[in-house]
Amino acid sequence: MDSELYTQPDTVAARESPPAPSLRDAVYARLRASVLDGTFGPRERLAEMRLAGQFGVSRTPVREALARLASDSLIERGADGYFVTIPNLTQLSDFYELRITLELRGIARAIEDSALRHDPAILHAELDRWYAMREHPPTPDPRFVVQDETFHAELSRASGNPALTDSLVTVSERIRRVRMYDFLTQHRVETTITEHIQIMELVRDGRLDEAYRALHAHVGDSMDVVMERARRAMTQMALHAERL
Repeated sequence: MDSELYTQPDTVAARESPPAPSLRDAVYARLRASVLDGTFGPRERLAEMRLAGQFGVSRTPVREALARLASDSLIERGADGYFVTIPNLTQLSDFYELRITLELRGIARAIEDSALRHDPAILHAELDRWYAMREHPPTPDPRFVVQDETFHAELSRASGNPALTDSLVTVSERIRRVRMYDFLTQHRVETTITEHIQIMELVRDGRLDEAYRALHAHVGDSMDVVMERARRAMTQMALHAERL
């Protein structure tokens, strides 16, 4: 009995502790992050042997991770291996249309139902982050897109529909490789910061109709504007790839 009592706390702790990620999951997570943050160029082959050496693992978990990423549509198989998936303009148009719909729905649902309220804690935390960026604007960098995505995800999360937010995060990841080259000038970065603060303050103050219009203008008043921005981003991406 004493032995059982002595070992019981450890057993409970083990049962309550989350399981450690498997090697295959860890490799997948690292590779996925590298694909999304632009580590690999659009023409760079994702070679199993090189990646295995980089991660310090055998080729098997790398091969499995590549297959999962292909299943996620983040990479695709070419004639001589895997490459990062870059949406064409038709696909981008579809993704942008979906993104705009998801973005606006977070505010529209609160306009339609006066009982719904955006979570003030989320709004204030995100506003504080962007106030700090306004005081000290970051230098232009393609990876600023992650900051931008976080704003839109948090604004959506504050609206209280997790499924809506999950869908927005997924579509944002699908177009990240193009959108990241939209943040290569200081003007673009600072304009984004200003518009984010304006949108979030309008939502915080309950001025939802104005917030809806401001968000619509921010993500693109028309598909023509959006697609022109996408074309410029794809041109920048191609030029960036040539310099690598």
